Amino acid sequence: MSNLSLGHGMKRREVGAMKDCIKTVSDSIDQLHRSLKKMEHLGGPELEFQISDIRTWVSAALTDDDTCMDGFEGNAVNEGIKSIVRRHVLKVARLTSNALALVTNLA
Repeated sequence: MSNLSLGHGMKRREVGAMKDCIKTVSDSIDQLHRSLKKMEHLGGPELEFQISDIRTWVSAALTDDDTCMDGFEGNAVNEGIKSIVRRHVLKVARLTSNALALVTNLA
């Protein structure tokens, strides 16, 4: 997606949507890293609070993944580009959803 964001043959709107999407997915990755860090120190009397934080961050990451596609809605966007982005975002969203399910079952 970073290579696509360079804009070769893309409309200004598509380049902007791609850059926004990359930023949003980057935020998602940050939320997941934060969750992993918290999981390294699980335990003690605050376990329930820790799990709640992790669930919140992973849920936010999943929302970020979904938000990424918002800029590609409408008829003004090339369907090929939209399809490529959707494929990448769905892959990340599936992994994030699986992580959320694991955290939920951990609780």
